[in-house]
Amino acid sequence: MKGLTQALEGEGVAVICKSAIQHKLGRVLDMVKGVLISAHRVDIALIDTYSTQNFYYALIVSQFCRVLRLPYIPILHGGNLPYRLAHYPKMSRMLFTHAKVLVSPSLYLKEAFVKQGFNHVVYIPNSLQLQNYPFTVRAIDTIRLLWVRSFSEIYNPCLAVDILKALQDLGYHTELCMAGPDTDGSLTTVKAHAQALGVAIKTPGKLTKTEWTTLAKDYNVFINTTNFDNMPVSVIEAMALGLPIVSTHVGGMPFLIEADVDGVLVPPNDCQAFVAAILKLKAAPEYTYNMVVKAREKVEGFDWDVVKAQWLEVLD
Repeated sequence: MKGLTQALEGEGVAVICKSAIQHKLGRVLDMVKGVLISAHRVDIALIDTYSTQNFYYALIVSQFCRVLRLPYIPILHGGNLPYRLAHYPKMSRMLFTHAKVLVSPSLYLKEAFVKQGFNHVVYIPNSLQLQNYPFTVRAIDTIRLLWVRSFSEIYNPCLAVDILKALQDLGYHTELCMAGPDTDGSLTTVKAHAQALGVAIKTPGKLTKTEWTTLAKDYNVFINTTNFDNMPVSVIEAMALGLPIVSTHVGGMPFLIEADVDGVLVPPNDCQAFVAAILKLKAAPEYTYNMVVKAREKVEGFDWDVVKAQWLEVLD
């Protein structure tokens, strides 16, 4: 929520953020403490809502908001939230029914929630400050793959290593950088997998926005290997920067990317489909150029100057 926080503060909205604590119990306790202390002096609580264990953070915080009569807005991030709706209906109703409104950054999740009877859903796409994302058309000579996500099993990071190995086995000079924090031990698994396959990868860890947009200058294809997804900010940022996207066809991705127009969509967990798509980008510069231009045009609609009116209306 950091980007949204800064953007809202730029519009004169006072925002209190909780919590940066990494320990799970410490984090949820800090969130609850923040609600208890701040409820009397804030107008509304924004709750980032994911589909994994963080779902329970949102549920707990929302119930304290209800007790304190503090209006709250869940921001729907988790690509697997439709599973939560289907398999945890009671908890889902507790969290979502009493919200002032549900904000969905993707039409995919809005559609899924409306189908389950939640009609108070507003679509507001993830926003960017586009001036911070210089658009660059990249030649694909050496294949330099960039993967930016948290290391989590649901994002299938080992597939990126398989793609690297497959391209190298075909004789293509290929590099891979995987940037992001480790959330469930998957980074260790990825490093072991790379070692077992005999390939080298770069893992610079969690990066600031400035650090990763600077890093992106050295790469020419962005891969998104996830098994579940919503509308990831990292993919939107890559589109803004001019990186051609190859992503799995899951969750909200087909709502974000029009296949073969502003990105490439392939079946999940299909290494050969990724390889074929990357090689097509390399072999067809005009096709790739048209794709990245269309992608940049699309994400211009996600610029904060375009989106902010929607947020200010929801918060009013």
